[in-house]
Amino acid sequence: MPGPLDGLRVLDLTQVLSGPYTTMLLADMGADVIKVEPPTGDVSRLWGPFPHGATSSSEYGGYFASINRNKRSVTLDLKDSSDQQVLWALIAKADVLVENFRSGVMDRFGLSYESIHEKYPSLVYACIRGFGDPRTGRSPYDQWPAFDIIAQAMGGLLGVTGMDASHPVKVGPGIGDIFPAALAATGILAAVRHAEHTGEGQFVDVGMYDAVLSLTERIIYQHSLTGRDPEPQGNTHPLLCPYGVVATADGFVALAAPTDHHWRLLTEFMGKPEFGSDPKFATNNQRLAHSDETYELVESWTTGRTTASVVDVLAGAIPCGPVNKASDIAGDEHVSVRDMVVTVPHPDGADMQIVGSPVKFSSTKPGAFSRAPLLGEHSQNVAWLPRVRRSGSTADEGVSQ
Repeated sequence: MPGPLDGLRVLDLTQVLSGPYTTMLLADMGADVIKVEPPTGDVSRLWGPFPHGATSSSEYGGYFASINRNKRSVTLDLKDSSDQQVLWALIAKADVLVENFRSGVMDRFGLSYESIHEKYPSLVYACIRGFGDPRTGRSPYDQWPAFDIIAQAMGGLLGVTGMDASHPVKVGPGIGDIFPAALAATGILAAVRHAEHTGEGQFVDVGMYDAVLSLTERIIYQHSLTGRDPEPQGNTHPLLCPYGVVATADGFVALAAPTDHHWRLLTEFMGKPEFGSDPKFATNNQRLAHSDETYELVESWTTGRTTASVVDVLAGAIPCGPVNKASDIAGDEHVSVRDMVVTVPHPDGADMQIVGSPVKFSSTKPGAFSRAPLLGEHSQNVAWLPRVRRSGSTADEGVSQ
């Protein structure tokens, strides 16, 4: 069954993670995404892991395969004038163009937003850059390249993540790329709706720094109201208690009982109801003031039980869940019934598992995932586009990340 974005034509000039994740979200919902790669390919094709422990495999590593599913690939050298003409022909039939070069790169190719908008005024042009585009506000860091960890650092995420202020820790997944990608997809769909109603396309700009800052919104109002910089405090919360990770006999459980009602329930489950009304613990603010004692009290109960036992006792009444590893997730019934891990073929003949789509629809349910494309796999058979030739030179200049 066609997905809800069936008929939306997207030209994807992005590489690495943030841009490809944006277009992956659109492709998962049924958009026809044509990935326009330089002849050398998206640089992430060479990043593993690879099947069977190999160090390389047909320029098709797991990193690339995960976030480029449901797309088609053509190759063009944007430094070549004839290939630029081919791209113009592609733009003529597209609804959306997405790129994540550094600021000014597309302009040097003769493919500025202004020139495209003048020729195709209904097209939505979206970009993700480390520090945004000068068109929406020139940053002093305009020409700085950026990766996930830079956005996490400058956007405030590292500054409040870790066990203490002396040991900032980045968030494990590339959230400095992925959250900007999700915001870009949202912005693209809003701009597409506007274009459908008015015929007017527009420029959609997401800065990675800006996106991470919006994600860490709490630190701004905390600083504004208290005059202090929030700091890392491990797995607890600066405003809610208990709200964190506690040890069990064989692992860890995330547990949240910040409301006074949940706290009283928790003390009853722990067999210590007297602490539910104890003035030292009766309210969230009192528990925050005695947070070390609060967590010691909870862990005196959880450490005597297995993770499964703690969850079994609390589930359905107290928000809680095990701290899962990938192997735990793979065997979780929730993941299975929600199609959150799907199997796709790998070009070397093996199968691989990737994460499914978290966005579900009751009517327009997209079909099964297709694997990520081989480099230039669809250069000669893209139905809605002109015949595309493969160039022989390279063009991977200036990817923002």
